[in-house]
Amino acid sequence: MSPFRAVVLDTDGVLLDSAALHAVAWKSAFDGCLDAWATAGTGPPGQLPFDAEREYRELVDGRPRLDGALALLTARGTDLPRGGATDPPGCGTVWAVAARKEHAFTEALKDGAVETFDEVRPALGALRAQEMRCAAVSASRHARPLLESARIAPLFDVLVDGSDADQVNLAGKPDPALFLEAVRRLRVDPVDAAMVEDSLAGVEAGRREHFGLVIGLDRTGGTSAAANLRARGAHVVLPDLTAVVDTVAGAQP
Repeated sequence: MSPFRAVVLDTDGVLLDSAALHAVAWKSAFDGCLDAWATAGTGPPGQLPFDAEREYRELVDGRPRLDGALALLTARGTDLPRGGATDPPGCGTVWAVAARKEHAFTEALKDGAVETFDEVRPALGALRAQEMRCAAVSASRHARPLLESARIAPLFDVLVDGSDADQVNLAGKPDPALFLEAVRRLRVDPVDAAMVEDSLAGVEAGRREHFGLVIGLDRTGGTSAAANLRARGAHVVLPDLTAVVDTVAGAQP
């Protein structure tokens, strides 16, 4: 018998093949402002375009849009006023850059539905067959409708997304608040739950709150990505959810 009672899974990159869309949206939002920042003198001249692999994973992946924009701008030495949540898409404030990313991502979604990874549905079925309670977690407000569109929302006992975070004022990753809300709704303790994350910020959140098993998911098979996930606190790094099911089922009490 597995010692765990629940599994908490991130959404983008773990359940849905949507991480690449987020990365492209960030690149569109950031690169489109480089000339404006150079002209205004708000950032260093000659900035390179956004790195949709390294900078995405290290700075914005898994974080709420505002936190991701702030982390990226700070890392690039670009000093913008914070602005407010009603700022339209633009380049003049941190909120405006975040709104640019949101607009770019929403436009990308119009090109077609986001698909689940092939093994997701059978893996979730296997977890439920083990009487494992399951939660899907995301900082994105798009997560719930995307899971519903992919027809896997009914496979979860609990969904916690960006809209929930706004309603009850939950901090974003690497703060563990989203995951703690998920296990609270599942009525289990973190130590009795496994969590699955592909982002560095998410793995760090899991270790901060001492989840019983923190699984880093690396679908790329790259040694550097796996090493980074372990460095942030993953107990184990696995290639897909099939391996997650086997690992959770075979975990020792």
